[in-house]
Amino acid sequence: MEQSENTVELETPIKRGDTEIKQVYVIKPTAGSLRGVRLADLCQSDVDALLTVLPRITSPSLTKPECNNLDPVDLISLGGKVIGFLQSKSDE
Repeated sequence: MEQSENTVELETPIKRGDTEIKQVYVIKPTAGSLRGVRLADLCQSDVDALLTVLPRITSPSLTKPECNNLDPVDLISLGGKVIGFLQSKSDE
């Protein structure tokens, strides 16, 4: 996987069978991938909102159980990428 500003290097790699996922690419969400989630909750780094959205916008696509078992440091890093997508360019 190529390194980019949307790639998160995991502190605690995810084990998936014989594979170890060490980095996750966060894809810019579309309106459809945000369905069922309050944007205000995402902007406030609400854990439930992040756990709903992350399986939809990660590559490799993380499963819900994998997201539930993320190291809190990794969850915060991934959440930061998601929040960054929700800010308008004029806010930067």
